[in-house]
Amino acid sequence: MSKEEQEFHAIESVPWTTPPGGSGAAAEGVTEKILNWDPDRGVGSRLLHFEPGSETDEVISHDFWEEVYVLEGGLHDKNLNQTFTAGMYACRPPGMPHGPYTSSDGCTTFEVRYYE
Repeated sequence: MSKEEQEFHAIESVPWTTPPGGSGAAAEGVTEKILNWDPDRGVGSRLLHFEPGSETDEVISHDFWEEVYVLEGGLHDKNLNQTFTAGMYACRPPGMPHGPYTSSDGCTTFEVRYYE
């Protein structure tokens, strides 16, 4: 299976859900909106939202590429002691450690995950 073909559509009907454990974002106050997903490979596109005051507690590393764009708010990487804000972008190759995170004012990101 692969990601499904989709033409432009409103995403308001896509629900916000709690990320599964082990996703690196599983924490109270963190939700995701899956825009498209390949369940066999575990890659796709999503919005990830951190409520103000939410915090994760694990360093994340995975075997796929991940591109992240901060849409609004700010996300603080506790290991790097850096805050990433709206308009900032990251491209992470497989195996690149990142996190854990905290967001004092809340944050929403757009993520794309894929294999080469």
